[in-house]
Amino acid sequence: MHFTIPISALRYPDPVTVTRGRIDKRQAILDAAFTVFARDGYRQAGVDTVAAAAGVAKHTVYNHFGDKQSLFRAAIEALADDALTRNLTALEALRVDRDADASLTEVGRNLAICYCDEKSWALRRLLYAELASMPDLQDIVRSRATDKVNNALADRLARLALAGKLRIKDPAVAAEQFGALLTAPLEARSRLGTRKIPASELNETVWNAVQTFLRAFGPDAR
Repeated sequence: MHFTIPISALRYPDPVTVTRGRIDKRQAILDAAFTVFARDGYRQAGVDTVAAAAGVAKHTVYNHFGDKQSLFRAAIEALADDALTRNLTALEALRVDRDADASLTEVGRNLAICYCDEKSWALRRLLYAELASMPDLQDIVRSRATDKVNNALADRLARLALAGKLRIKDPAVAAEQFGALLTAPLEARSRLGTRKIPASELNETVWNAVQTFLRAFGPDAR
């Protein structure tokens, strides 16, 4: 006896669900990879450990990323993309309709918080440890985050200069200087992220950076 099953009764995987599931697994692997690499370092981290942390089979990691080095680079890219989003958001307070001192201080504090975030420290520690063997990592971070943030900051500083609130000949140089005035003391005071900087000390560091910047690029600077 034969039965005919209507085509409409057949159930096929929903392409959207399949794609969503693949994206979710990929993100879970990247999140786990960050945790494992940051904790164990690239050399000691194992793909099997990443797979276990992500809750997937080891072959799933290889299906998505090919090998451990490609997974590491993808994790660095994801961290850089996250840093870009957070830093661009931090720049939004720098506007021409506000007092330059106040807006620079707010933006400086926002950027300092981003810089001292544990993810940011983990990213820099991984870069410092592996740059000799994988020098392209620096290019990845610069192209995906650092250069874009500097360009965005330079653009906002240029607008302040056009409004007469700053005296700047080269906004790109001014952006580099502002970043250096913030990050150099923070890196030293935090001992490369191994010491948590109290809020009062962070605020003091930001204030010093802004005041030094304004002495060089403020409307009355000569």
